Amino acid sequence: MENLKQKALQAHKMWKGKVEVISRAKIENNEELSVAYTPGVAEPCIAIQKNPELSFELTRRWNTVAVITDGTAILGLGDIGPEAGMPVMEGKAALFKCFADIDAIPLCVRSKNVDEIVNAISLFSGSFGGINLEDISAPRCFEIEQKLKKVTDIPVFHDDQHGTAVVVFAGLKNALRIVGKKENEISVVISGAGSAGTAISKLLLQAGIKDIVMVDQCGAIHKEEVYENKAFTELSQITNPYCKKGSLAEIIKGADVFIGVSAPKLLTAEMIATMAKDPIVFAMANPVPEILPDEAKAAGARVACSGRSDYPNQINNVLAFPGIFRGALDVRAKDINEEMKLAAAYAIADLVTKEELNEEYVIPSPFDKRVVSAIAKAVSEAAIRTGVAKK
Repeated sequence: MENLKQKALQAHKMWKGKVEVISRAKIENNEELSVAYTPGVAEPCIAIQKNPELSFELTRRWNTVAVITDGTAILGLGDIGPEAGMPVMEGKAALFKCFADIDAIPLCVRSKNVDEIVNAISLFSGSFGGINLEDISAPRCFEIEQKLKKVTDIPVFHDDQHGTAVVVFAGLKNALRIVGKKENEISVVISGAGSAGTAISKLLLQAGIKDIVMVDQCGAIHKEEVYENKAFTELSQITNPYCKKGSLAEIIKGADVFIGVSAPKLLTAEMIATMAKDPIVFAMANPVPEILPDEAKAAGARVACSGRSDYPNQINNVLAFPGIFRGALDVRAKDINEEMKLAAAYAIADLVTKEELNEEYVIPSPFDKRVVSAIAKAVSEAAIRTGVAKK
C-alpha cells in the first residue's frame, strides 16, 4: 500500500492533471479562424438565441458532464475541502472519457450551503448535458440532488448513491441466481444509512425486495422511533416492515443478505453463522471492509463481494456511471429515473452468462468492452419508454 501511495503521488506530479481540453476545430489559417471564431461564430450564436435547444447540436454540450463536489466526503478521507478533492474529480472525469468517451469537467465548489451550491450549479447548467454530483456528505447530498432536479432540465446523478445502488443490485441479482432464492422472498440487512445505503434500499424496494432493515450505529431504523434526521424518518416509513429492533448482531439473525456501506470490521464470522442458509455478503466499506471476503467465505457466506480490487466480485461504480450517462446523453434525457437505473442494473447482470456465473464471478469487470454499450442501450430505451428522452 505504501508503494502504491508513492507511485500515485509521483504520477500526479508527472501528469500535472489527468484531463485536458483538446480543440476539435482545426485553426491553421484565416478562413478556419473566421469559421471557428469571429465573424463566423456569430451565426450559431444567433441560432441558439432563437432556440436554446440548438446548443445541444451546435456546441459540445450534448456530450459534456460537470463533475461537482464540495469536498465534504472525499473517498474515505472525509471533509478535506474542495481543492483537495480536485484529484478525485479529475480522476472521475478521466473515467468518463476513457470508458464512455464523455467529456467531463471537474468543478469544486467552495461552499457547504445547500442553496448556494444549488444556485451555482443551476446558473451554469446550460453549459452541460448532465450533472454528476460526487463525494458530498449526507444528508445535504439528498437535498442538493432533489432541489437541482427541480430547477434544471438535464439529468442530475449522485454517483455515490445511485451508481453504488445499481452495481449492488446487479451483483445481488446474480448472487441470488447462484443460491436459488427469489428477490421477493429474501430478507436484507443494510449496515450504513448514509447516501449509498439509502439509495441501495430504495432501488432494492423498486426491484421488488420487501424485507429490508437499515442499521446504523444506534441500531435498526424503525417506524416507532422519532428521528431528527429527515432521511432517517423517510427510511423508517419505507423499510423494516416487521419493525425489528436491536443491534446489527441481533438484526442479522436469519437474514439472507448483508450489505455493508458503513465502517471497517463491523461484521463478524459469528454474525454470518447466524444468517440464513447460503448467506450473501456485500461488505463494501473502503479501504477496509466490514469483513474481508475470504473471512466471510470461511464463516459460511456462499457469495462474498467487496469494494476491493484484490478480491473477486468487486463492486465498483465505474461499472455503471459511464454507461448510464452515455445512454442518457444519447437520447438527451432530462432525468435519470428509477426505471433507467433498474435497466442499467439488469443490463450489467445479464452480461454474466449461465456458463460464466459462479461464486467468484457474479459481476463483470469494468474493463469488459461490452459493459458501456449494453448499459447505454438499456438506459436509452428506458428513457424513451418513460418519456424523459428529448430525441
